Amino acid sequence: MNTLLFILLVGVGATAVMDTWSILRKSLLGIPPPNYGMVGRWIAHMTHGQYRHESIAESPPKSGENMIGWTAHYLIGIAFSALLIGIWGEPWIQNPTLAPAIAVGILTVAAPFLLMQPGMGAGIAASRTPRPNAARFQSLLTHAVFGIGLYVSGWAVSLFHSV
Repeated sequence: MNTLLFILLVGVGATAVMDTWSILRKSLLGIPPPNYGMVGRWIAHMTHGQYRHESIAESPPKSGENMIGWTAHYLIGIAFSALLIGIWGEPWIQNPTLAPAIAVGILTVAAPFLLMQPGMGAGIAASRTPRPNAARFQSLLTHAVFGIGLYVSGWAVSLFHSV
């Protein structure tokens, strides 16, 4: 199988697993899923030179922000899949294993902690939120689930390809 196609399928699959977790988390724990429209708003404001907000929710809405946010969410998942394959390469494609996938999943929590949350007004690692430690834990847990999604998706794509 083409490596780029593998990366694409694994990235989309892992992101879908993460989204499924967000839906289950709402049902099980009462924690609402992330609002990717706010991510889209943040990105849309970047095209006008504004990279940081006091509160992204209070920033003016932008046309297409939901589509922008969801598209970015899946493209980022694909990029993180590429990171996994870039580090572990062809051997991981041939035989996906859990540890590298979880490691990459957990490593990717640096993106919201150091880029998205500060840029959107939540501070570094959610330091400006009402319950920073709870927000940090949820981010870490969600990115660990993304790592599990990388593994499950890699395994499924490899299994499907070998049929």
